[in-house]
Amino acid sequence: METYDGGPVALVRSALLTAGLADTVRTFPAGVPTAAAAAEALQCELAAITNSLIFELSGEPLLILASGASRVDTALVAAQLGTGKIRRASPAFVLEHTGQEVGGVAPVGHPKKIRTLLDESLQPHELLWAGAGDHNSMFSITYEQLRSITGALELQVR
Repeated sequence: METYDGGPVALVRSALLTAGLADTVRTFPAGVPTAAAAAEALQCELAAITNSLIFELSGEPLLILASGASRVDTALVAAQLGTGKIRRASPAFVLEHTGQEVGGVAPVGHPKKIRTLLDESLQPHELLWAGAGDHNSMFSITYEQLRSITGALELQVR
């Protein structure tokens, strides 16, 4: 595996290092465009892949860090937050708010802080893998490190 040192991936690396974490970014030349592809490439459980999903809530981005093994129940999340309808964001909205393209969004490395929720079902996994800013890169992190670096609210999302 090679490393990539430009664009969004560099911002993810910088966020990790700034938070005092190791640079664990790994790049896969064949790409990891889906959670299933990432789990296969990393030889880990699909449930340990952390999808970074951007939704739109009242015109603002909402980042939900969810297990790759399940779908987010937006009605459940909205009910727990006491908010209106949560909608899947358009690719343009995602790029505008994260600086990263759909399918490669990372939990960190965005132009400004995004309200973030962390799927509680990820907690039992010793090590999680998350997108690192593009379709070819992933990084490893523990649940507590992910919660800390993102300032995420832990929540049941499914």
